[in-house]
Amino acid sequence: MTRPATQPPTLAERWSAAWPDALAAWSPYTRLKPPLLLETSAAAKKQGLSSSFAMIRLVDQTVVIDLEGVCRLGIGDYAVEVLAHEIGHHVYAPASITEHTRSLARMLPALPTLAQHAPMVANLYTDLLINDRLMRSAGLRMPPLMQAVVKGTKQGKSSKLWTLYLRTYELLWGMERGSLCGRVLKTPTAPVDAGPQAELQESELPSTVEKTTLVARPLTNDVIEVDARLAARLVRHHARHWLSGIGRYAVLVMPYLIEDARAGEGLQSLMDTKDAGDGGQPEGLTGMDPEELGEIPHPAAELAEGEGDDDAAALEGESPGATRESAAKTTPGQCRDPYQYGELLRLAGLKLDHQKAAIRYYEERARPYLVPFPTLPSAESEDPIPEGLDPWEPGDPIEAIDWRQSLTLSPRPIPGLTTVQRRWGTQPGREPQRQPLDLDVYVDSSGSMPNPATQLSWPALAGAVICLSALRVGAAVQVTLWASREQVMSTRGFVRSAEDCLRVLTGYYGGGTQFPLPTLRETHAKRVKLRRPTHILVVSDDGASTMFDTPDEQGTPGIEVCGRALKQAGGGGTLALNIPGTWAGKQANHYYAKAFGWLTKAHQEQGWLVAAVANLSDLLAFAREFTRTHYDPRR
Repeated sequence: MTRPATQPPTLAERWSAAWPDALAAWSPYTRLKPPLLLETSAAAKKQGLSSSFAMIRLVDQTVVIDLEGVCRLGIGDYAVEVLAHEIGHHVYAPASITEHTRSLARMLPALPTLAQHAPMVANLYTDLLINDRLMRSAGLRMPPLMQAVVKGTKQGKSSKLWTLYLRTYELLWGMERGSLCGRVLKTPTAPVDAGPQAELQESELPSTVEKTTLVARPLTNDVIEVDARLAARLVRHHARHWLSGIGRYAVLVMPYLIEDARAGEGLQSLMDTKDAGDGGQPEGLTGMDPEELGEIPHPAAELAEGEGDDDAAALEGESPGATRESAAKTTPGQCRDPYQYGELLRLAGLKLDHQKAAIRYYEERARPYLVPFPTLPSAESEDPIPEGLDPWEPGDPIEAIDWRQSLTLSPRPIPGLTTVQRRWGTQPGREPQRQPLDLDVYVDSSGSMPNPATQLSWPALAGAVICLSALRVGAAVQVTLWASREQVMSTRGFVRSAEDCLRVLTGYYGGGTQFPLPTLRETHAKRVKLRRPTHILVVSDDGASTMFDTPDEQGTPGIEVCGRALKQAGGGGTLALNIPGTWAGKQANHYYAKAFGWLTKAHQEQGWLVAAVANLSDLLAFAREFTRTHYDPRR
């Protein structure tokens, strides 16, 4: 049913028609799929939009608009401006899930005990950047839009953070004092003309700044005015390289969050990047940027030390902040621990529990070290060759029909009469066929080992490197986590899933120490008929001696169980143990003499390879050598 020509277009139709102009506000070449324009707030909530009237999803590059919320704010006539703002989050700041998460990481050192506010602070900072650029470069009606938003937003008007945020816009756009923030703030020096193209001069700021009082100072009107001018300078100075200024902005607003812990509640209607990372996969975040490790200066202290530059330099060329950032990147940083990594992902809007975050952490940490897992040469490979045609009959696989030949016999194929299938033979190939060596891994999770979900576990990381390398070349892997007799967890047999392997590797028991002899025995008793060579790898410390010095539940000595399993596996066995490198030469009166005696016996009589690592951190080097030196056919 079509609408009569005299009936005006609906709000959804008007906003949909504004989409091309919103894209053009950034570039005539900007391409983004049309927004989701939802008629009701209930429909918007199903898409994940709850507190604000608009949001972005970085995982699928989507803009979501709550048209009912737009009407409540009275901004229905600003379709181009609102849509262009949301597009700016996709093409400018933060632009990607990785940059979004990196921006949060840059702010965390500046927000001690206030990390939960980092997404809100990042949203305010990127909104300032985007709105200022759209007003100055695209000529959009951003000042009246902000006035309409302020009028429609009933909460937060008494918040000093809200006042700071709005006063920053007034300074950036040369608006009359109080036209947005609703209160006339005292100017610290003589008033100056702060038009849209004007620079914010150092003379507008206090001539001296005491570093020790930057955070503890009372937030008077004078202070808010100074901070607003500093915020405006940050926006202009870091316009081209926005990430370099976000930590400084966090330092600037931290006192406002300390004074009023609920300051952000009234700003929720503006939070359009709150859950932007949900469902995404940020990369390269296990390592810390050098900027996260150093002290983040307060913008006023930085200016007082002469490190600030005029804003025109930032707009016309490469900003000094960007130059310093590029130089700093040449210094390698340190890595986060799994807990910090998980908390950072959750701040970015990813809804992950601790173990899922740990799985992503160890997968990313292992990726630079992955190499093809060793393969064993077998008989010559065989190449298929066509030998003839056989009748295809009902019951044979449908994909086996050779339709070209069948249609040659009859243009109207009759199943079982005119349908044929190709018969294939083989001939010896010239290259030797490589058979992946399957892997059976046993990782110690007793109390002497760290919890992979809360701190870096070198056994888990080494296991991830080896398991993912094996999976890369087509091997099947079984991972078993063990502590005491009752604390044993394995993958569902030999699997080809990296997530299944990492889920077990990142688990934790923290109990006693008893190697799971029944798991080892039953695994290789069942697989012996498959004739697939399997390598047995045990990652532990001196507790690995429980493989040999205790019987299984059937009373069979452990040394016998292990010897039989090693023969059935057919691919060798390695014990990667956190023990002294001189373990084989320890005297009988040594504390670990009994354990080392069993290891010596297993090595000499059964052929187990014992790789001693003095520190758990050395397991990563062992993992690399294990996959390269001992088994890699290229070496």
